[in-house]
Amino acid sequence: MTVITSKLDLQSIHQVDKFNRKFTVNSKLVLGMEDGRLTYSVAPVAPYEKEIPVDDVDASTFVESDEKAIFFADVDGQLAGQVKVISWWNGFAYIDDLIVNPEFRGLGVGQALMGEAIQWSKAKRFPGIMLETQDDNVPACQLYQKCGFVLGGFDQYTFKNTKPNETALYWYLIF
Repeated sequence: MTVITSKLDLQSIHQVDKFNRKFTVNSKLVLGMEDGRLTYSVAPVAPYEKEIPVDDVDASTFVESDEKAIFFADVDGQLAGQVKVISWWNGFAYIDDLIVNPEFRGLGVGQALMGEAIQWSKAKRFPGIMLETQDDNVPACQLYQKCGFVLGGFDQYTFKNTKPNETALYWYLIF
């Protein structure tokens, strides 16, 4: 198995957001605090299906932009995933979207895409990268930690109106 990453261009624009965003939740992060830093453990929950919605964006604005980029990952010639990274209001790069098709999850595709986002962010001289995910997306949280991100904050009310059992988690990688 070979993972090959590439940056969005006009020839690949048709591939943007062509991914299966469903996954089964069977655990959640349980947050704690130790020596002034956030910690977590993983607790099982009754399984349920979740689908991450796709934001409606004009992908053509990412082509040759200095402020944002989209990277794709292919595995043995099949489209496997994408990451969108943008310049954020606070001067950090921001992972706006990371998605890997289900049949390629756990094979290093997400890590390869995060590597591209990190490399792009460093080249653009951002001081770091941040992102937001939810406490019920344990595989994503584990990926971010594996890539060197630390849990920097949370908001238990962000999704109270639409997703009452989720907590927003904010992850940071400082360069």
